[in-house]
Amino acid sequence: MAELNTRKRNGKWEYRFEAAKIGGKRKQITKGGFKTKKECLEAGAKALAEYNSSGLSFTPSEMSVADYLDYWFENYCKMNLKYNTQLNYSVVINNHLKPKFGQYKLLALNSAAIQEYANQLKREGLAKNTIVGILTTLSGALNYAIEPLHYIQYNPCSHIRYPKEDARRTANRYVIPPDDFEKIIQHFGEKSQFYLPLMIGYYTGLRISEVFALTWEDIDLEQRTLAVNKITVKRNFIPGTNKADQKKLKKSAWYFGPPKTESSKRTIKFGSALCNALRKAKSQQNQNRLFYGEHYTEIYKKPELDEKGNIIYKLIEAPRSEPCELEKLQMLCVRENGQFVSTDAFKYCSRVINHKLMIPFNFHSLRHTHATTLVENGADIKDVQKRLGHEDIKTTLQTYAHDTEEMQNRSVDIFERAAGLSTVFSSTN
Repeated sequence: MAELNTRKRNGKWEYRFEAAKIGGKRKQITKGGFKTKKECLEAGAKALAEYNSSGLSFTPSEMSVADYLDYWFENYCKMNLKYNTQLNYSVVINNHLKPKFGQYKLLALNSAAIQEYANQLKREGLAKNTIVGILTTLSGALNYAIEPLHYIQYNPCSHIRYPKEDARRTANRYVIPPDDFEKIIQHFGEKSQFYLPLMIGYYTGLRISEVFALTWEDIDLEQRTLAVNKITVKRNFIPGTNKADQKKLKKSAWYFGPPKTESSKRTIKFGSALCNALRKAKSQQNQNRLFYGEHYTEIYKKPELDEKGNIIYKLIEAPRSEPCELEKLQMLCVRENGQFVSTDAFKYCSRVINHKLMIPFNFHSLRHTHATTLVENGADIKDVQKRLGHEDIKTTLQTYAHDTEEMQNRSVDIFERAAGLSTVFSSTN
């Protein structure tokens, strides 16, 4: 272990200590210019501790949970996770984990304290999924502290028992009957900016972020295929711990981002109903361009770098009269004057459907309806998985293939037919 030495030169104090040899030659780390010996010793001790900890500016055994969570977020989350996941983790860290555990030392965190916190969240009325989300974030951070950092030896979240969910709190996934969807489409007709997103969601099962990222280049009207290769994401400053950082959150913009998973990149077929809707929409957009002329809003994509150094594309709007060298986009979901329609704008549509039409609805209901309708009517589950872009078929089966009365009746009919054939076969022998 290197030793710290000090000396006074030309009226100023200087510290130095031996570093590892490089090429067989001695190497010293030194710094001077300190007014007092005390100041020099404090700075030297900090530098020596950092040197002995492979460049870390802290001692892991003395590290607080709050400081560790900041370190984990900066060095793991920003480098490995998608932007929306970073935002979700940041909210959990700043709103839940830091207020509860931030002041404790990392090494002092134990299972009893975390279990009591889980029980407390349940008593406060939080749903099981919310509690799991909070503690899963903490557990993921602590796993990183075990490997590769070796700051702690075990994860105190490993044996936490989550409070049982009250049966009445379980959310129902609403499948939209054809009559209700017809009411929705009649209210938001072909001239509405929400008509096309509703039709695409219902007839393809795409996620909302996938629908609002579609361009006309993704659509093949002759082959009746649709390519999913990007999503829209609202990006802003990653939440920090000070007020200045929080103010930056108000500045946001829409970007193209990569699909949720590799399996989400897919090309799916659609039928005549959606094909007709798309043809009419494309024709109407062309007419709108002519009508608005130089006042029509064009949308461009501007390349930027994200926090990982990857290229992302910011969506820029400008009147046609303003020259722009950026690549122009032909978006599907636009207003009459060409302005971009975002997933935020769709919230108005959802409120109208819920409160005026009195139909339980969110955009994901369209996805549930699409998948359930396919499974009810005998579609191959692997094809349903591919259409929805799921990596694991269990997600398709457990989440979207709902146990409806139609499915139960179909199962009975299938068995009755099979059993009847078996009886006939046995009687003839």
